[in-house]
Amino acid sequence: MANTSVLTGADGSITLSTSEGAEGELAQGVIDSYDLLTVGRVQNVAVSVRSDVKPFHEIGQRYPTELRYGNIHIAGTIGRAYINGALLRLLLGEGADSRPAASWNQPSFNITVLLDNPALAEVNNTLTLYGVKIDGWSYGVPEDDFVLEQVSFQAMNLTVADEG
Repeated sequence: MANTSVLTGADGSITLSTSEGAEGELAQGVIDSYDLLTVGRVQNVAVSVRSDVKPFHEIGQRYPTELRYGNIHIAGTIGRAYINGALLRLLLGEGADSRPAASWNQPSFNITVLLDNPALAEVNNTLTLYGVKIDGWSYGVPEDDFVLEQVSFQAMNLTVADEG
């Protein structure tokens, strides 16, 4: 059954979990030390999925004859009003404390975005991103607004579940 209810950002929550392997273990250390299982004070969460669709044009034809599917790209951003180094550590891993002598692993984790309207308990939307790696981190200090850190990320794959 498709979800037809209207949801807002106030209905949302974000939780982190770890991937398997050495990169997941690195993420687990950050998640545990910063109590980051549920990510708070976030805004402007965006997730995009893009497919490299390639048109095939025959000679003499203006419209494509066929559209071929290509690579899938999953990416997104999260704004967070809480600067404590946790998200930066999820980007840099071992490189957050000092410069490692050689190459090092970057943490990998999963993000679950849940939209759940408390007035309609049977209605929710769950988007789970797997194999997430942060590929950018920044923050600005505005004169008259809240300081927000901003991360961008990429994911290996995702699942979606709608109830209601």
